[in-house]
Amino acid sequence: MNASATKGARYTLFLLFLINFLNFFDRVIPAVVLEPLRREFSLDDTQLGILSTAFTLIYAVAGIPLGRLADRVKRTRILAGGVFLWSLMTAASGIAANYVSLFLIRLGVGVGEASCAPAANAMIGDLYPSEKRARALGFFMLGLPIGNIAAFSLVGALAHAYGWRVPFFLAAAPGLLLVPLIVSLKEPVRGAQDVRAVDSTAQVERPFLRILTIPTVWWIILSGAAANFAAYAMNAFLPALLMRFHGLNIRQAGGATALIVGLTGLIGLTAGGALADRLHQLFPRGRLTLGAVSLVIASPLLWFGLGQPIGGVALLCVFSSVGWLLFYLYYVTVYSALQDVVESRLRATAMAVYFFFQYVLGAAFGTTVAGALSDAYAKRAMLAAGAHDMSNVFRAQGLQASMQLTVPVAVLVTAIALWFASRSFVADAKRAS
Repeated sequence: MNASATKGARYTLFLLFLINFLNFFDRVIPAVVLEPLRREFSLDDTQLGILSTAFTLIYAVAGIPLGRLADRVKRTRILAGGVFLWSLMTAASGIAANYVSLFLIRLGVGVGEASCAPAANAMIGDLYPSEKRARALGFFMLGLPIGNIAAFSLVGALAHAYGWRVPFFLAAAPGLLLVPLIVSLKEPVRGAQDVRAVDSTAQVERPFLRILTIPTVWWIILSGAAANFAAYAMNAFLPALLMRFHGLNIRQAGGATALIVGLTGLIGLTAGGALADRLHQLFPRGRLTLGAVSLVIASPLLWFGLGQPIGGVALLCVFSSVGWLLFYLYYVTVYSALQDVVESRLRATAMAVYFFFQYVLGAAFGTTVAGALSDAYAKRAMLAAGAHDMSNVFRAQGLQASMQLTVPVAVLVTAIALWFASRSFVADAKRAS
């Protein structure tokens, strides 16, 4: 890659990072303002979980046609349209009059954000060769933790000072300003980094069947479902846990959450991306093995962290931060592995299929199951105490019990799926190259 091409690739990657940053920033806002939103609209945890579930389901369903479209037309156009739509709908979230209107508006955000992952990941696959791809994808995925840091810290402070609606209005502006820059991006040549020459104009027969006959893809899909189950339960309810169970205010809870699920990602994705590429060069299964081992260690750390007694915020932050740092290695191992086992003409489609199952089977159930279990455990605590009214004390106990169960178990399932994916990876990568 010559100096001009390298500079162009870096600029494109940086812009894709900014898109991903806004994607996760806008997505996290409802989690930060969950408690004031719940009180204003008189909601329970199951309803809050359903709100997130609806978002993830529409995100997953819309991603399939958008991913397929991204393998046929300019991906920059798909991205520009998506950013414009989700920014507009984010602003509209701030004027929601009730639960139903917020529910419908968040569906619009989901459709817009569904454009990001398939198109952006496929573009990165055409900008960087396999041996450098984990680092490039790691930089792109920094949008997740940095978006979390910004959202959980800034949104918490803004909501504390001005109310929960203001952050939605302010979050929309950067996306709208970014649209013209996305339109002006140069579209990468499909298959430019592949060893085997590819005719990007040729029609691919039965694209979904070709993707779903790859054994590694199925294990990666299972890992994605379990990982998103954990991630969405954690992101959606951790601020509420810190506020209800440990007595923090919204600003303090936002800051602690920014540390646990945000700052840790800066280390996990940057160091993890470099380590994953290094291991991939040493032995083909290196990346996926790294992810599996990291998540096996992360699971008990999260169990200890989320199970801390009232007031144990410091130990909660320590255990959960280390556990979530290791969890972030998932992204640099799996995203690059998926690119390696699928031919370039199907990469956006493959990412869309992966995200469809990841969100339908994982994220959609993560918040709903965690919310429903929280309500069930809260009711059990109330009955055990011989009470007849549901108090905040019982809701706090229920939420902690739910989080301590759902998140570590889902992380452990992710590790097992990655281990099996590593077993079939070498043969599938050879067929795709």
